[in-house]
Amino acid sequence: MQLVSDVILEDRPQTEPGFGATYPGFDDFKLWDPAAWTSGHPHDFFRKMREQAPVMWQSADKSKAGYWSVTRYDDIKTVELAPEIYSSERGSINMFVMPRKEWKPKKLIPAAFNSIINLDQPHHMQMRIQQKDFFIPRFVSELQERVDAKIDDLLDEMERRGPVVDFVKLFSQELPLFTLCEMLGVDEADRPKIIEWMHYLELANQYFVNPWSLLSRRPWFPIKFYHHVNAMFAYGERVMAERRANPRRDLMTAIANTEMAGKPLPQEYLDGSWLLIIFAGNDTSRNSLSGTIRLMTQFEDQREAILSDPSLIPAMTNEALRMISPVQHMRRTAMEDTELNGQRIARDEKVVLWYPAANRDPSVFPDPDRFDMTRENGDKHLAFGHGAHKCLGSRIAQMQLQSAFRKIFERFPKIAWTGRQTIAPNTLVHAISSLEVNLYGRDGERPRPVQERWP
Repeated sequence: MQLVSDVILEDRPQTEPGFGATYPGFDDFKLWDPAAWTSGHPHDFFRKMREQAPVMWQSADKSKAGYWSVTRYDDIKTVELAPEIYSSERGSINMFVMPRKEWKPKKLIPAAFNSIINLDQPHHMQMRIQQKDFFIPRFVSELQERVDAKIDDLLDEMERRGPVVDFVKLFSQELPLFTLCEMLGVDEADRPKIIEWMHYLELANQYFVNPWSLLSRRPWFPIKFYHHVNAMFAYGERVMAERRANPRRDLMTAIANTEMAGKPLPQEYLDGSWLLIIFAGNDTSRNSLSGTIRLMTQFEDQREAILSDPSLIPAMTNEALRMISPVQHMRRTAMEDTELNGQRIARDEKVVLWYPAANRDPSVFPDPDRFDMTRENGDKHLAFGHGAHKCLGSRIAQMQLQSAFRKIFERFPKIAWTGRQTIAPNTLVHAISSLEVNLYGRDGERPRPVQERWP
């Protein structure tokens, strides 16, 4: 099976599009710059783009190729539903692909490219089908009991440390990693290593954005980072070999035994596959959990509705996903000269889909900045993507969100964001790295639990 990393389109300097721009260009916000995202989504800028430049050319720095930004809901669906024209594989989902000579660490960058999320048909669907048993409703139901028990443990720890705590540190970064380790079948003794590796990979993003800021606090970071990356890949190789020799009923076994054309996957795809599960499931669920707490503090009427009627929680999670848009963008690459909403796009040009913009498109979601659980089409959000590449783990994510908030509001009905948060520099996900909350609400008084009046 051909490796995506062997044929991927590397970035080249390109400041002007192949065809003239139909719409005006705006530079109010540097969408390509991770540091620009530390104040949250640029909704005013997205509104301007939707209205005046729905398919807009924007240049990055001189060493990289510019790209087309797509912000309207219907245009993004058009792209997602035409994978034969807008490829995931040709240029990956990443906004930029650095030259191969800059791919360091040696195994990490190719692993980011060689995974299901970057595959086109038929390989994408073939791999998806072989792993589907760990994402279907039956497995989600089996997993929920363990997730519920973990939620109770995390809430116990928050209360011991509270009432003012960092919700990310004590809850939203812990629950997704637990769930993913349960799915993958990571042995209990190995889980602390997974947590440490994910911590260093997250710090690496900050290092590449602003190295001197991180080095001033962690001067040994580069050396430790390479050590942990090497240990992580050695672990993956060992576990995959074990699962082929001694299969278990877990997702690691499914990945290890996936075949294409009757042959086992190359090690590069095995590396990419299990790491994708960790990255995709961790970042998105963590930021959805944190973002929902923030929303329920900003829209108190919606909190009161939930406390009065907990059956609204599924609707709440969908509306929260629409508002938060934890995945900020995906990239596609044009396989041929084409046209989108009146804009001609040249072969090999990048098309970047901005989900926060689509999820607040007023032509689809009236009064889009309003958090409204009664919205009739709240489940039509694009937070999980659309079409063939719609997130395979969406049921897992929804289960975690619904279980978490059912238990959180039973126990801490007044939990409130204090207004303090940190958003890490990241173009791909809405990376809430800390969120301070008071478990007992703005007044800090311990509430009477409401669980006795909840079903």
